[in-house]
Amino acid sequence: QVQLVQSGGGSVQVGGSLRLSCAGSRYTYSTYCLGWFRQVPGKEREGVAGLENSDGSTAYADSVKGRFTISQDRTKNTLYLQMNSLNTDDIGMYYCAAGPPRPHGCTLGAADFTYWGQGTQVTVSS
Repeated sequence: QVQLVQSGGGSVQVGGSLRLSCAGSRYTYSTYCLGWFRQVPGKEREGVAGLENSDGSTAYADSVKGRFTISQDRTKNTLYLQMNSLNTDDIGMYYCAAGPPRPHGCTLGAADFTYWGQGTQVTVSS
């Protein structure tokens, strides 16, 4: 069983920054597709950032490109999401996720991810 434990998040003002962390296992973080998702009430879970372990490539939703950065520290088995220049559209519950490698590669689709963190709330005030 893969366990993902999140930390970070909270409340900031517009333009501020936050960093989310997600601790997992060495096997998961060396082989699985990894990602960060955002969900607001009444909407589907949206992939905002992904990382493919096979080649270290990353992908971002258009809404966060240039502002968010996904990374991992393999020595700590921890995945991060650095969020800068936050705005009110970034408000939501954020989840880290891991999924087994896919033939088509890692995506930002929630259906490709099997394991989820417990979620952490991000609030941005104007």
